[in-house]
Amino acid sequence: MSVNRFSGCQVAQHCHPTAQLIYTVSGVIVVSVPDGQWVLPPTRALWIPAGTRHETRTVGEVHLRTLYIRSDVSPVAPCRCEVIHVSPLLRELIVTAVGLTPSSELTARERRLIDLLLDELVAAPSLPLRLPWPVDPEITQVCRQLADHPDNNATLTTWATQLGVDAKTVQRRFVRETGMTFGRWRQQARLVHALERLASGERVLDVALDLGYNSPSAFSSMFKRQFGATPSAYFA
Repeated sequence: MSVNRFSGCQVAQHCHPTAQLIYTVSGVIVVSVPDGQWVLPPTRALWIPAGTRHETRTVGEVHLRTLYIRSDVSPVAPCRCEVIHVSPLLRELIVTAVGLTPSSELTARERRLIDLLLDELVAAPSLPLRLPWPVDPEITQVCRQLADHPDNNATLTTWATQLGVDAKTVQRRFVRETGMTFGRWRQQARLVHALERLASGERVLDVALDLGYNSPSAFSSMFKRQFGATPSAYFA
């Protein structure tokens, strides 16, 4: 259990024998796992199950709180990585749990607190902040191009022509490999990129245009559909 402050920090791939809950107070954390990438914006939490290999990178000045929870006290916790909406109650439970003194035996009060925290984790809605990576080398090539050049507006038909197959085949392979359509994956890649840049203090106008949107309003509308607030309001 810890409280930390980082700026421009990168931690190589590693894993923990316990589950890990990372709660960001400010800044953005990018967490990469073998089959995808997670972006953790301010006031959200990421659950990482025990034994999950991951690497982390911070964007901007990041203030975070971290909990390490043993498997014997978290039988109902999520079984996979999830970005979680943090309610006021869950936030206070995290803050209180960080202040606990680590020990092999929990007091009755501490046990009740952890049980309630885990109940809130399970009940909390997960957020669509994962960018899944495919295994198929040709689809991986397309995804890498889209991730490296988020302003690339090439159509599905254009990519299919480059791969020498029809557009329907590429769409089916995208869904099979990532669980997303081509268009949804590209939008998610742009959203991940946008979160990093906005957290660094860049202007909404610059980010929107660099991502290939015709106007800041079009980008803001997409952002609001995902997060319930415009970029300027979200990072205020």
